[in-house]
Amino acid sequence: MMIETTGRPFSRARHPAWVRLTHWTGAAATLALMVSGTAILLALPKLFWGETGSNSAPAWITLPLPVDLEQTGWARNLHFLAAWIFVLNGAAYLALALLRGHLRRRLLPAPAEIKPRALAGEIRDHLRLRCAAPPTGRYNALQKIAYLGVLLVLAPLILLTGLTMSPGVTAAWPELFTLFGGRQSARTIHFLSAFAMVAFLAIHIWQVLANRPVTLMRGMILGRAGNAEETR
Repeated sequence: MMIETTGRPFSRARHPAWVRLTHWTGAAATLALMVSGTAILLALPKLFWGETGSNSAPAWITLPLPVDLEQTGWARNLHFLAAWIFVLNGAAYLALALLRGHLRRRLLPAPAEIKPRALAGEIRDHLRLRCAAPPTGRYNALQKIAYLGVLLVLAPLILLTGLTMSPGVTAAWPELFTLFGGRQSARTIHFLSAFAMVAFLAIHIWQVLANRPVTLMRGMILGRAGNAEETR
């Protein structure tokens, strides 16, 4: 639905309340996961492949980080709490996005957007920092692909690898070991997936700061923007 005006500025909803609520709930949970996850990682800043791994065992990757064994207590408690908030919030967002058609209208790329030539041109423009901002309330093809990738691939992968590190979960579903090749393999994939999530968030924040940051923040906080746009 569009609003027409004659000669005076107007404001209408940019993001519905449920999008804004799940966005900021997810942001808070993600921040808690990043802080607590880093503290947990510092107890053993090494990555292994297979079932076992220890401080004295040869590592697949040794991270250049200081060892800190004093933070794991609070970090694990916060990590588990934030993880369930993240999961429940993400499930609520996905369910509402499907039921209200938000996923189809706002995040699903049109066939013309994912043609090789169109994608190649958009990637080239982004690499040259010449990408024009899409119309307010819209996403370009790369944004849509990135959001769908995080929502449907990266977040579930982080969840499943996190569950594989839990002895209680794997006692009930030992198939997770087979799926990821062992507990330490799951830990490594969990770290790499989380790192990819952090990279996505860094690009997301950079794009907000580079393209109408005041308007974009107002739209996501107050749900209003200064021009007409679709919202549901």
